[in-house]
Amino acid sequence: MVLSQDEDVRLAHSRDVSGLQMLPDSVARASSAEDVIEVVRNAVATGNPVTPAGSQTSMTGASITDRGTLLSLAAMKRLLDVDSVRGTARVEPGLTIGELNRAISETGLHFAPDPTSENDATIGGAIACNASGARTLRYGPTRAHVTALEVVHADGLQSRYERPGLEKNTVGYAMGQDPVDWFIGSEGTLGIVVEAELRLTPLPLQPIGLAIPFESADSALAFVVSSRQQLDDRSGRQPRCLEYFDHHALGIAGRASSRPWVEGRAMIYIEDDAGEGSIDEVLDEWLAVAERHDALAGDIRVYDGVQPLRDARVMRHAVPAEMNERGDKFRSAGGRKVSTDWAVPYRLLGTALAASAEACHAFGAPEPVTYGHAGNGHPHQNFIAEDDEALRRIYGAVEDTLKRVIALGGTVSAEHGLGKLKRDWLKLQVPHRQVEAMRALKQALDPHGLLSPGNIL
Repeated sequence: MVLSQDEDVRLAHSRDVSGLQMLPDSVARASSAEDVIEVVRNAVATGNPVTPAGSQTSMTGASITDRGTLLSLAAMKRLLDVDSVRGTARVEPGLTIGELNRAISETGLHFAPDPTSENDATIGGAIACNASGARTLRYGPTRAHVTALEVVHADGLQSRYERPGLEKNTVGYAMGQDPVDWFIGSEGTLGIVVEAELRLTPLPLQPIGLAIPFESADSALAFVVSSRQQLDDRSGRQPRCLEYFDHHALGIAGRASSRPWVEGRAMIYIEDDAGEGSIDEVLDEWLAVAERHDALAGDIRVYDGVQPLRDARVMRHAVPAEMNERGDKFRSAGGRKVSTDWAVPYRLLGTALAASAEACHAFGAPEPVTYGHAGNGHPHQNFIAEDDEALRRIYGAVEDTLKRVIALGGTVSAEHGLGKLKRDWLKLQVPHRQVEAMRALKQALDPHGLLSPGNIL
């Protein structure tokens, strides 16, 4: 283990993708579970808190701190075991999702959650915020793919937790029946994951992508609702994603594409799997729905095969990448990118986006770039604040939007977590008794408040 109080080292670990900067008192770089235990035991002895971090791609400030030690787990990146018969892999938390999937590609299996930053996002980080990604529509978020965890607790002791293999269990409260779930989405506040066993999923047999531009955002969103309803009414094949791009996001994606787009107001990107069937039949099914919703049929694009799908993924990932770059330009003026990850029931996405537009107008906030997981009712809205006054207006609009989202049965955060940026919005959604139950669990597992102070609560 390397422990440093060097200012350059501390500065190198002072930022994540949230746009915040927080300078830790020290940085510990662990290479083993024993190193993590040593850091935590020192925290117990000194009362100085510990905040674990991976590659620091958090959108909410969860992986930075200005109190105590920033514990980097980025060097703990071994692939410990792959069991292709059981369909599992054991990994250390610093391994990135991209590294894992490349290492196991010849097994015909993959780790299905796919955050945009898969080549930067670590397994530990994905577990910490229950990350999902574009393909959540089919596979679900990280929680569904974790079968066991090795955790270092706030007292420096290490425990292993496994999913119960039971179909029935009535022993005690439901929240205590599967402790694995305590740590997934807990953002480092309840324990530090030092090893995870993951459930792997078969790779699709005939993956195919389809990018469909539309005359209007309303048409694109109506297409999503129609597609989901059709999926809900049938069994069998289910697409991996239904991704929405508004006209701003479509412009960014078009610049990242090898071919320019026609002028469209919105786009839906679909990934599906023909399985052992005919790709043409799958395409015909999607095109029939698209034509009923004013799709710009002359510029529909098909991505058939591994490399074309990678090209499409570059196009999708270009949107947050460009927005991050834009936000960075305004840090010195007190500005930055502001990113939301609220969600509503998918049928109400158009209503929620209209409410967001009303809130932006009321608060004088700029129009956001909107894109993301429309199939789950879960868009991302990216705002650029050019200074601190613009940041204030944007946050006013976002909070007003979140109140409207909650009234529609939605959530303030669907995949990024709360971290330090969104923790004040917990009370907008979660009743007092639930918050107190969360505090009780935190008190039971971390009575001295040593782990990731400031995250969530």
